[in-house]
Amino acid sequence: MKAIAAVLVFFAGLGALGAYHANSRNSSTGTPNVNPFSRQYREGEKISYHMKATNKDRLKTMSYEAQADGVVKKDAAGHFYEEYQWSGVVWDGRTAQIPADFRQILSLDLKSRPQLPDLQHAGSALVGPTLDLFSFYSDLIIALQQPGLKNAGDHTYVKLGGPNSWAAGEGLILGEDSIDFDLTVQSIDRSAGVATLLVRHVPPPQPQIHTPAAWMQTPVVDEPNNWVEVGRNQAGKYVASIGKETFDDVIRVSLADGHVLSATMDNPVEVSERECEDAALTVCGAPIRYQIRRKIAIQ
Repeated sequence: MKAIAAVLVFFAGLGALGAYHANSRNSSTGTPNVNPFSRQYREGEKISYHMKATNKDRLKTMSYEAQADGVVKKDAAGHFYEEYQWSGVVWDGRTAQIPADFRQILSLDLKSRPQLPDLQHAGSALVGPTLDLFSFYSDLIIALQQPGLKNAGDHTYVKLGGPNSWAAGEGLILGEDSIDFDLTVQSIDRSAGVATLLVRHVPPPQPQIHTPAAWMQTPVVDEPNNWVEVGRNQAGKYVASIGKETFDDVIRVSLADGHVLSATMDNPVEVSERECEDAALTVCGAPIRYQIRRKIAIQ
């Protein structure tokens, strides 16, 4: 979930990118020189996605799958949105209980303000699915705001930087990442009616995370560290982790109306971790090197 923090911060300041003017186009042919990901809504339209995910860290691998069934509605201002009900949520082979009245609101109508998932009422089993679906829609909204994304091969870079925090108690003292968005129109297949978008969430040239100890400034791999976590374990010692986080979202969209056909996310974090005696993280053991990797797919 940690990389999703950057997306949440991005939408908190969405207006900074300036006003968006929707492109008009022939929805059946996908006329060139306009944004191929534009959404053409129809009230009452039904949409369903099945999501599968795995999350592997140093000690274990977790998995989940879930079903999202949605319908297109229109609010009092005439703006379209998609209302989803989740069901069939299974974590590590066990069916999870979820709130029967919870609905997730998403929209690619850029005249409306994005709604962050209501995690307080979603229940713990739905935090992963709702944020992952939100991430795909967030990437598309960013793409829709880029005037240079019109044809296959078009590319643009959106600076965000951060830092984005997910520290929320429960023994976690510090948790931050810092990312930018690198977007490319991978392909436009007009015979199949599909446009494919690649959104890479990448470390900025100068990440803005806080690094409490000098050893955390040394890159774990080939780029500056843009991910940090510090917490305390049951023995009362400090567990400090630093690393590089990226994630690549590949989203396939219908040229006819802009709805998502399928999407995948690959979210690796290259980590160096030390157990430390002091809060300043200067008296530490040898580093442990490992990878966290999340993979998400919707169809």
